[in-house]
Amino acid sequence: MSAVRALLVDDDRELARLLTDYLGSHDVALDHVEDGARALERLEGAPAYDIVLLDVMLPGPDGFEVCQHIRAKRDVPVIMLTARGEESDRVVGLEIGADDYVPKPFNPRELLARMRAVLRRARPAPGAHADRIELGDLVVDLLAHKATLGGRELSLTSFELRVLGALARRAGETVTREELAMAVLPKTADGPPRYDPSVDRSLDVHVSHLRQKLGDDAREPRRIRTVRGVGYVLLKAL
Repeated sequence: MSAVRALLVDDDRELARLLTDYLGSHDVALDHVEDGARALERLEGAPAYDIVLLDVMLPGPDGFEVCQHIRAKRDVPVIMLTARGEESDRVVGLEIGADDYVPKPFNPRELLARMRAVLRRARPAPGAHADRIELGDLVVDLLAHKATLGGRELSLTSFELRVLGALARRAGETVTREELAMAVLPKTADGPPRYDPSVDRSLDVHVSHLRQKLGDDAREPRRIRTVRGVGYVLLKAL
């Protein structure tokens, strides 16, 4: 991973010290703030950050509120850190636009691997082949990390774009819920992603958001059709 500037938002000073040392040895310049209000102030100014590591339990605005503020203004990747370890926290984090989550306690090596995976999606390596899927007036450009409808760029979270991309790759086919959940998860430090039921259960929310942004109607789907009890199909054309 090339030089990266990251912002850690966490009131655990010992963790901040450990991560500053470890990530610094892997070309990650880590800035640290201890509360949500200061995080939002820092994100408004310079320097621009490549990624945000965001704890859920914070003084003042909590991690969920901060993530929502970030998503309303920026597409900087966000990894949520949660000590509570509750499945509901992970689902909420993904639903409001986090790109990944890491439960505490974690190994810094795993966090670095997750950061690398998220950053690869956000800024693919130079020279990579374009990953552009055209379905009528809907264009999903995974290399450029965007989707357009009728020439207008859609405002999608990173997670929504991954869901749309996974469906677009197999347009016209039924993608099962488990396949879709696996497709949108990052690889782990040990290799392929592990199936996560919490992501599966949040898919309905993400698909609902996608339908709204695509101008679709769940009762009479023109873009995304639900195959009850199985998964979803992105229709090839209107």
